[in-house]
This record gives sequence, structure tokens and C-alpha cells, in this order.
Amino acid sequence: MRHHNIIVRLGAGDTETIELPNADMHTTEIQFLDDSGLRFGLGQVLSQLREIGLRPSETSVDLALLAAAITAADTRISRSADAQDAWTRKIDLHVPVHTPDRWIALAPLIAKMLKFLTGDQWSVHFRPRPSGIGTLAAAPSVLPLANPTSVCLFSGGLDSFIGAIDLLAERQTPILVSHYGDNLTPGYQEHCAHVLRQHHPSKTLHHIQARVTFPANTVEVGSVEDTLRGRSFLFFALASLTADAVGGDMTVYVPENGLISLNVPLDPLRLGALSTRTTHPYYMARFGELLYGLGLQVRLENPYAFLTKGQMARACADLPFLQREARHTMSCSSPGSRRYDPDPEQRAPKHCGRCVPCLIRRAAILEAWRTDDTPYRISDLRGQTLNSKKAEGEHVRSFQFMLSRLSRKPGLARLDIHRPGPLTDHPDKLGAYEAVYVAGMQEVGRLLEGVVARPL
Repeated sequence: MRHHNIIVRLGAGDTETIELPNADMHTTEIQFLDDSGLRFGLGQVLSQLREIGLRPSETSVDLALLAAAITAADTRISRSADAQDAWTRKIDLHVPVHTPDRWIALAPLIAKMLKFLTGDQWSVHFRPRPSGIGTLAAAPSVLPLANPTSVCLFSGGLDSFIGAIDLLAERQTPILVSHYGDNLTPGYQEHCAHVLRQHHPSKTLHHIQARVTFPANTVEVGSVEDTLRGRSFLFFALASLTADAVGGDMTVYVPENGLISLNVPLDPLRLGALSTRTTHPYYMARFGELLYGLGLQVRLENPYAFLTKGQMARACADLPFLQREARHTMSCSSPGSRRYDPDPEQRAPKHCGRCVPCLIRRAAILEAWRTDDTPYRISDLRGQTLNSKKAEGEHVRSFQFMLSRLSRKPGLARLDIHRPGPLTDHPDKLGAYEAVYVAGMQEVGRLLEGVVARPL
């Protein structure tokens, strides 16, 4: 197990020596500031806000800087190469901030959040920004062009599209905040934002798109890590940065169906695709504590925490519009999985149709309006026996396993909902969490009736 130490540097003058508790730690220094401003995508986010007359506080800029450092560590430190158990990494972060005393007091909370979110051991250290580095967010040169009432995370997926539709139907004017790490996702995000503007021509709908990424060789040892368990820290930080720039008491809406939000593992013997805690209620509550401790008037809210994806779709405030545009949203976890296929038609990115997000999506559309015109690689789940030892049938079989288990012992549902993490923040909502978990699983069960997945 290699202990990694990530030191954030702000400019050529940031040369302060960082004392390390262990000389054997592998240290990586990342220079986040050059003559053009903040690097790795953060500067572009600030520029987009500045272009519409918005300027965040230095505290929220520091939050985004911390989130970017977390992203660098999470995506560039290999679990297989640097963790004794091939999963749990040991990572120290050193970040310069505008008001270090406030951040130092919150360091234990941040380490606790990150351990829950990623499964790694984190230690977070803060120091003052180097002398000469005052403000990182420049004043805008134009008066505010945006007057949003809220912020909405906007991934380009079905849930976030429904969230934006519903907010607009409530006469809100959300500012949409997206992040992408590939060349495929932004097209879906831009299309969805475009059709929303067309559908609501009287609204001024702004869209902030961020791409915070790091070169593959940012950390010299190891290899690129693709589990990406820490990604929602970055998403929430960018949305909070935007909300803070708008000013006032702002809500960041995080549209996510209750089944995915709880993320109960399908197979108790493995981490599995449903083991991420991106929008888990416990994690969201801790992030809310962090925002409060930083003095930011921003709160996170998932209005769909107790709805299945099918219920979300069926109750959408503009169902005909959703039906027409749903095929242009992207829910798949691996749309480019066949990019090296010799068949050009197979290389084209599309929903795989068999991963966990695809299965939940297919079940939701079946529940909401029956006809699904989304192009899937596996267009008919009943067209063949799926090999559960391969990707085509692995998650189908896992769902069937859990559905069989719940059918035999329905009482296990009230225990399952606690497996991904504690629900202690909402003790009066345990029945609602159990209900959305059971209903979500039943939706997928109806999709999989007659589907055969077995080892071949």
C-alpha cells in the first residue's frame, strides 16, 4: 500500500515547504495556477460565470479547488496498484485557501465525508494562500445577465432532464450546471438544454458546462483509475460555486430517483455497480453541513428521493415533451463500450441496454408510457439467453438474484436500505426509503419478466 500525498500549488511563488509525517510518502505537486488563471477546467467555469455577470466568493472558489484536488487524487491514483486490498487508498491533501482557520475546523468532517464516499482513508490539510494571491475570481465586466431562482444539476440523463422540466413548470428559472469527462456527454447535455430553451422561449436559461480533468501522468506512479467514487464532491462543489455566485439563499436541486440514490448493492458478496454513494442521503446531509460551516447560503435538495424513476417519469409536469425527447438523454454507464468494434455501426455510441442504469431506465419508461424508442445495443432482452458471466447478462442476473431474495423474504428490504450507509438523518423517513427501494426493484422486475440470464 502506497501512501500518497497531493500538494496543491497556486502559482510560481507558492514554494512553502510542506512537512510530511512519513518520508516514504509518494508526493505529487499539482500547479493549479498559471498566467492565464486557474487550470484544469476551473478557470473556464469562472469565465462562464463572469460572462453572465456572476462572481462567486473566494470561499466557494476554494471549495471548487478542493474538489478538483480530490478529483485528481481519485482519478489518478490506482486502486489496484496503490491499495493493499486493491481498493482502499491512503491519500493526504494539502490545499491553500483564503480563510484557513474555517477550513481547518472542517477538516475532520471533510475526511469523514470522503471516506464514506470513496472508501479510502483521507487526511485533509489547509494552509493560507501564498502571498500575492488575493482573489481568484475576477470581477465581471458586465451587469448580471442571469436572474435564476435555483440551480439544477444537469447531467444529460433522464432524471436531470425531468428535474429541469419540473422546475420550469413550477415557474422557476434554474441555471443548469453540468460536468463531463468525455467527448460524448456534452452533446446530450447541450441538446437537452437547447430543447428546453426552445420549449420555454420566454425563459432565459443559462447553462454552465465544466470539464475538470487531469493528464494521465499527473501522478507518476500507478495508472488511471476509473471507479470515480468521488465524482459527486466535484458536482456538488461546482453547483454550489454557481449558486453562491448568484447570491442569496439558493437551492441546488439534485434530481435523482430514490432507487439509485440509496444504491443498495445487488449482490451482497461484491461492491457492484450499485455501490456508489453519489447522492446517498447520508452523504448529501454531510455536504450540507460543510456548506453551512463555510458560511455559504446554499442547500442541496433531492426532490425525488422517495420516487422511483418510473414514478418520476410518469408524474413529469410535461409528459408529452419528455416522451418526445427522452431518447436524446443519456443514462448508460458505458455508451462507448464498443468504440473499438470492427463494425462501424456497432462503434457508434449508444445505450448498452444491459447495465444497471440502462435497466432502471428501461423499466421506468415501460412504467411511464410503455413504448421505448431509445436505441439500445441489446434491443430485446428476451431475444436470447443472456450470458451472466459476461457484461450482457451480469447485471440482469444480479437484479434477478435480489428480486428472488426479496420475494422469499420481503422483510429483508428494511435491512437492505441501511447497507450502503446510515439513514440516521431521517429516522422518520425509514418507511419511505423502504417503500421506494421495493417499488424500484419491482419496476425492474416487471421489465425482466421472461428474461433468461444464466452462465453459458
